[in-house]
Amino acid sequence: MHAVTVRDRSAGIAGLSLTEIDHPHAAENDVVVRVHAAGFTPGELDWPATWTDRAGRDRTPSVPGHELSGVVVGLGYGTTGLGVGQRVFGLGDWARDGSLAEYVAVEARNLAPLPADVDHTVAAALPISGLTAWQGLFDHGRLTTGQTVLVHGAAGGVGSLAVQLAREAGARVVGTGRAGSRETVLGLGADAFVDLQGDRLEDVGEVDLVLDVLGGEILDRSTALVRDGGTLVTVAEPPRIRPENGRAVFFVVEPDRVRLADLVRRVRDGRLRPLVGDVRPLSEAPAAFAPGGKRAPGKTIIRVSED
Repeated sequence: MHAVTVRDRSAGIAGLSLTEIDHPHAAENDVVVRVHAAGFTPGELDWPATWTDRAGRDRTPSVPGHELSGVVVGLGYGTTGLGVGQRVFGLGDWARDGSLAEYVAVEARNLAPLPADVDHTVAAALPISGLTAWQGLFDHGRLTTGQTVLVHGAAGGVGSLAVQLAREAGARVVGTGRAGSRETVLGLGADAFVDLQGDRLEDVGEVDLVLDVLGGEILDRSTALVRDGGTLVTVAEPPRIRPENGRAVFFVVEPDRVRLADLVRRVRDGRLRPLVGDVRPLSEAPAAFAPGGKRAPGKTIIRVSED
């Protein structure tokens, strides 16, 4: 089968290539999915799990990408809850070959059924971004009605969903990003927008929750905006500075079949709209990792095969 693989850590993005590899094997409690659409995180080439397994052994050539939507074509021993021919979407294991391939083996518990009226391209934009947004806002951030949340990268995959979820929960939402994202973010329901290149972040004032996906200087400066009892939540890096009278949380998103089912129901009801950016074929996946260039707002999705 065709897959995007990486072999040389020192080569970075230049080490990505479209190659032929063996079909995956379904281990116990696994399913094999024919991938129709896949999502990836550009920074995953820096993740240790991309290069080594849980025992620390080299596992190259490895397949990146961990979000997928497709159809079950095989079941491992003991697998229950899913059947051959079923449409599914979800989140693959960090330390196993990923979704930038025609087929992938995934633990069944990490996948949720995909309704027939939700496109694979839309579904592939949900797992990491949707679960990260939900877990950051509510599980770790404890956001409640009437509070104010500052969402960094509000036109991106995580940020765009966080804006919508926070707004639906009755929070006041301030989104940040580049100037060109202003209308997109306000259109998603944000109450205000901050251009991180042209506006003063400090003018936002105090907030109950900061949801950060950027890290670095923006993360450091955001600490001072957290009011007493508030929370700074980030997925970018462990915070170097903590709010004086609040909490600071760094977390890595976790699979959650029940929450995925809830998120896709919101999509069907029109209450949640994943912001899909560029859609590229599998052959262009290596180029899609490259930073810079003009991109559509939202998450880049790789279209692997058609229904």
